[in-house]
Amino acid sequence: MYQRQAIRHCRDCGSPVAYGLPPDGDVRERAICTACQTIHYENPLNVVGTVPHWGDQVLLCKRNIEPRKGKWTLPAGFMELGESTSEGAARETTEESGAQFIMEDLLTVMSVPRVGQVHLYYCARLTSDVFDPGHETMEARLFKEEEIPWDELAFRTVKETLEHYFADRRAGRFSTHAFDIA
Repeated sequence: MYQRQAIRHCRDCGSPVAYGLPPDGDVRERAICTACQTIHYENPLNVVGTVPHWGDQVLLCKRNIEPRKGKWTLPAGFMELGESTSEGAARETTEESGAQFIMEDLLTVMSVPRVGQVHLYYCARLTSDVFDPGHETMEARLFKEEEIPWDELAFRTVKETLEHYFADRRAGRFSTHAFDIA
């Protein structure tokens, strides 16, 4: 089950916050200030990234940070305030892989309610096969489908995205895939 973000004090007045039903008729429990009654909404976080591709290969990054340090992933991370989803995906790709690329269309949108996240992955056409990964990445490397270390992938969302990418590639057409991850 999704764990709440644990807001402890009101951002407006500093008083304690408690969970309960808001007085406006909302049927969901919310974090409500015990003094000024301000409702503090806790919303899902967006994880944004890319499937960088070069011919019949995709770029994976070996994580140098927790969680799942030492596992392979697509370049991705949390979207920042003031970014669009594609801008965040491009920033994360640059930070984690040092790749040069052209952003393409949205490939997957995955709701992951148990951790309060939505993951969005775009295709990205690499314009060079030279990479300069940042400190969060041990290694950035191209893989053909049959070379991908499927048992060493960091996250299920990465596995699902790669499966959709290669299936679409074989079909000769790409579309957006939206689904839930339990």
